[in-house]
Amino acid sequence: MREMSDDSRTPRVTDKDILGMFRSASDPVLTASEVADELPIGHRGTLNRLHSLREDGDLGGKLISGQSTVWWLEGDAADPNPQHQRQRHIRDV
Repeated sequence: MREMSDDSRTPRVTDKDILGMFRSASDPVLTASEVADELPIGHRGTLNRLHSLREDGDLGGKLISGQSTVWWLEGDAADPNPQHQRQRHIRDV
């Protein structure tokens, strides 16, 4: 679910959009590059959002090979029942 900002040129990606990618992925972990390939934001913006979601407790992450981080759902975000998920606010990219 991508939303357009008021000027209808700049796409916005919600936390729900990003977490939904993890829920629908066939793999239990994703890299920032895999997530960035599916979003209308750059790699740096994607990394910033993933780190923010980790700080919020929605994602876990682990550095592998000294270069890449794999990311996975944690806490309430891992619960597929939306009634159990806490409300998330929209963050502009």
